[in-house]
Amino acid sequence: MKKIEAIIKPFKVEEVKEALNEIGIEGMTVTEVKGFGRQKGHTEIYRGSEYTVDFLPKIKIEIVLADEAVEGAIAAIVRSAKTGKIGDGKVFVLPIENAIRIRTEETGEKAV
Repeated sequence: MKKIEAIIKPFKVEEVKEALNEIGIEGMTVTEVKGFGRQKGHTEIYRGSEYTVDFLPKIKIEIVLADEAVEGAIAAIVRSAKTGKIGDGKVFVLPIENAIRIRTEETGEKAV
């Protein structure tokens, strides 16, 4: 099993969700986060004063999948989240040792 963590632009969430649904992935956790990378934030002017906004709003999507579904999910996320501009985000893939569904106490891939 693997966990995919994708950090994307907020306005791309629905497109990513639909792309994942199309390939049969329905469960995910979505969190509003803030951060920056190479983008380094941007400057804004408020009441005549310029200030830097370092942390930009992003969305973090987390999905745990069977190994054979990972490549398809990554492709769907990248295809639907990409704008071609700086700040599109990142996708991370991590190994998952085990999963337990609390309600039924199923473990492993059955729990996902």
